[in-house]
Amino acid sequence: MAYPATEPYAAGHLVTSDGHEVYWEVCGNPDGKPAVVLHGGPGSGATPWWRQFFDPDRYRVVLLDQRGCGRSRPHAGDDLRALDHNTTADLIADLEALRTQLGIDRWLVFGASWGSTLGLAYAVEHPEAVSELVLWAVVTTRAVDIEWLTRTMGELYPAEYDELLGVLPPEQRDGNVPLAVNRLLRSPDPAVADAAARAWCAWEDRLATLSGPVVPSRRYEDPRFRLGFARLVTHYFGHHAFLDDDAIVGRLDRISAIPAYLLRGRLDIASRLRAAYEIAEALPLATLDVVEADAHGAGDDTLQRLVAALDRFATG
Repeated sequence: MAYPATEPYAAGHLVTSDGHEVYWEVCGNPDGKPAVVLHGGPGSGATPWWRQFFDPDRYRVVLLDQRGCGRSRPHAGDDLRALDHNTTADLIADLEALRTQLGIDRWLVFGASWGSTLGLAYAVEHPEAVSELVLWAVVTTRAVDIEWLTRTMGELYPAEYDELLGVLPPEQRDGNVPLAVNRLLRSPDPAVADAAARAWCAWEDRLATLSGPVVPSRRYEDPRFRLGFARLVTHYFGHHAFLDDDAIVGRLDRISAIPAYLLRGRLDIASRLRAAYEIAEALPLATLDVVEADAHGAGDDTLQRLVAALDRFATG
């Protein structure tokens, strides 16, 4: 069962040297076990829903809106400068700066989807700062993952995929699809940018709905969110997370001593299950939990297993 969404007892903005102000907040027990939440997207933001995974009596939970989204400034839905100095390396630097600012030696890293990529990238870069990993909808955002997300799933949903390709010039439809969409999202013509945002978000909705008619996400009804989210997702996906292909999988030995709980839905068609399997196989202290009936989102079974895992780690 999820915990109540307690209100933050501290919040602020981490001001970077390159023009970003990263929103952060802390909730739970000031003397509890430190944990940091890495939201998905990129660009989804750290909504209050994330607080409910943690026992507020036992955890000191740090949440942040990654560069360009949520309450961070500038926002990608308003200003293209939000995409400047916005790479995985920049996000990792923000995490380290915030950890230092808050006086935390080590923290549990909790992330989902894109947040699992960021969590793994952060952990292999700073293993001394991570006490445990709890990651779900695990993906590595490598070239093979982006190929799956676009080309492979385009074979499963050809009509919807052709609608996405339809916003692109014909000569760009066989190349890097997220990067081509991102070019349109950067257009000075608001109509062009919004059409690209709608097309990308419709594809996201298709992949989030396993079968039957697409269930639209209400968050995409907000034009600012829709544009900012699409810009950030395609910015990162089009550049394969700004990471070398082996940046994570080639350095897993650095986190071999970190306990990890990895969860995937068997029916999560948005990314490859093999990515999570390969990571778990390489980590001696990792458990891979496959929820047979769940897809990319957090169904009841996924939610309960994640809360249980965090409860187990609360005393570590």
